[in-house]
Amino acid sequence: MQPRARAHLSAEALAHNLRGLSEHAGVPLILPVKANAYGHGVREVVQASRELPQVWGYAVAMPLEAAELVGLNPGKPVLLLTPAAPDEVQELADLGVLLNVSTPEEVQALPGNARVHLKVDTGMNRLGARPEQAAELGSALRERGQLAGLYTHLASADDPDLGSARRQLELFSQVQAAFPGVTAHAANGAGVLAFGRLPGMDLARPGLASYGYAPPHLAQVLPLRPVMTLRARVGAVHTVRTGESVSYGGLWTARHDTRAATVQVGYADGYPRNATGQARLWVQGQRREVLGRICMDQLMLDVSGLNVQPGDWLDVWGEDSVHPAEVAAWGGVAEYELLTGLGMRVERVLSSS
Repeated sequence: MQPRARAHLSAEALAHNLRGLSEHAGVPLILPVKANAYGHGVREVVQASRELPQVWGYAVAMPLEAAELVGLNPGKPVLLLTPAAPDEVQELADLGVLLNVSTPEEVQALPGNARVHLKVDTGMNRLGARPEQAAELGSALRERGQLAGLYTHLASADDPDLGSARRQLELFSQVQAAFPGVTAHAANGAGVLAFGRLPGMDLARPGLASYGYAPPHLAQVLPLRPVMTLRARVGAVHTVRTGESVSYGGLWTARHDTRAATVQVGYADGYPRNATGQARLWVQGQRREVLGRICMDQLMLDVSGLNVQPGDWLDVWGEDSVHPAEVAAWGGVAEYELLTGLGMRVERVLSSS
């Protein structure tokens, strides 16, 4: 059975982004591939990046993701960014996953073969040991031979005012000073773009930026390229007669006879329903209006005057058509939500170009 929608992933665009980010940061990268590589497909992203020297390792959010990633044999370290449950740590340690710890209880639950990155909370207030506690935990981990890294997460590096991020980095540097030679990382994608090379850092963790997206005020720092082009098949083509309406609620009514294509992608696949009334697709070099309410599995598109037939593939979004950031804005979501919301019915296809 053929898929109705495909996410075409450019290995060239991904490599371009990773090379640029690593050069700008002055260090190798931990590539986050959580949430199915931000919707792009973890298998495909690892395949495209595992041989790149700029990629030191990978990061995920959930133990199941870590186990899946190890099963792909990435050939590089895998870091778990959230705490594992006590009954998970032995299996993860046996798999060679670098564990996240930030409490005395988590340290005590570690098996002897565990290697960890200590998370320091410098202002995000989500996970991590406070700086005054981190030194004590780090010393205990070092004595056990288990401390492989230190890291923190910047809460506001995408803010034009970098005062908060600078304060976080200062707090982190105070903890870091107690552990010379231990691998340290702090910069997310916005941090890499905003700060460039950070003294004392060994790695950086650009997430969304790796896949081609930057905060608007930082978009000119590096020429990032969206890695994904989403395409969908035309299921049917028909004529909507003057005065007839289209889709649920009759939100759009034809002022004249209109040729409409029913395109086989909808909000169950990740196209935002709230983009109704604004959405456009790219058809034969033109932006064409989506007609009426976006449905769960389909949307209707004005293709008047174009030679569009059932079975044709149309660009839903991509680098050279409708930018995903624009689609996200129409739907009232961040690019993160748009991409990670891409459904499992969408086939991921990796290409070298």
